[in-house]
Amino acid sequence: MSASPTDVVPAGARGRAAPKPFRGLWRAGPGVALLIALLVLWEAGLRVFDVPAFVLPTPTQIVGALVAKQSELAVAAWVTAREVLYGFVLSSVVGAALAICIARFERLGSAVYPLMVVFQNVPKIALAPIFVLWFGYDLMPKILLIVVMAFFPVALNMLVGLRSADPNLVALLKSVGATRTQILMRVQIPHSLPALMAGIKVAITLSVIGAIVGEFAGASAGLGYVIQFASTQMQMPLVFAALVEVSLLGVLFYYAVEWFEYRFITWGGEARH
Repeated sequence: MSASPTDVVPAGARGRAAPKPFRGLWRAGPGVALLIALLVLWEAGLRVFDVPAFVLPTPTQIVGALVAKQSELAVAAWVTAREVLYGFVLSSVVGAALAICIARFERLGSAVYPLMVVFQNVPKIALAPIFVLWFGYDLMPKILLIVVMAFFPVALNMLVGLRSADPNLVALLKSVGATRTQILMRVQIPHSLPALMAGIKVAITLSVIGAIVGEFAGASAGLGYVIQFASTQMQMPLVFAALVEVSLLGVLFYYAVEWFEYRFITWGGEARH
């Protein structure tokens, strides 16, 4: 007689599995070790060759700038985070709405989709000063730049998900008299959610980039403004400190999206219970 899984697992081992976030941290261990090694080599190399800070600062100088300018960087990070959040949410809504319209209305889709592809090939950096000229130095040009940079992966991924719904299930619903809208709401949209989340993950990284580019083009606050101003003053430790904050902001937003996907989209996660 074969043993069941509960027979071969020691009682004390049951229920002691590491939570998924901690298992993720454990898997990140080699990457963290590599990062520490690179930082040590960076610090040692610059000290050995006596590279001036205005050319390339050491990690300790960057940490010093983070500590010395922490209040200024915190305010700038809040400004940039607000731009990213507003632009990301709007780009996600616009991208999802376009995908649904293209899937629901075939004639509209055949006209809109080629225009989306053409627009996607326009260099977005060139649009930043135009938006500043049109809308000034406030929040609006940054949000618009984020939207035009980030809506396309959302729209494209969701459209792929909508069009890849099970054709047999679609045919079955048609055979019992379901309308196209009912099929869209009950089959295609639920089926497209994993693909939508893949597009949203790309969109959140593009949103951070879009906010920084928008601040380069014209701003009076934000991490992009700090980077640009500090570089003109040859304050390279502050430039790198702001870059660290940008990276941390991007990582925070990305993993927030991943948590949302695991909690509400991915089937089978224990966190749903």
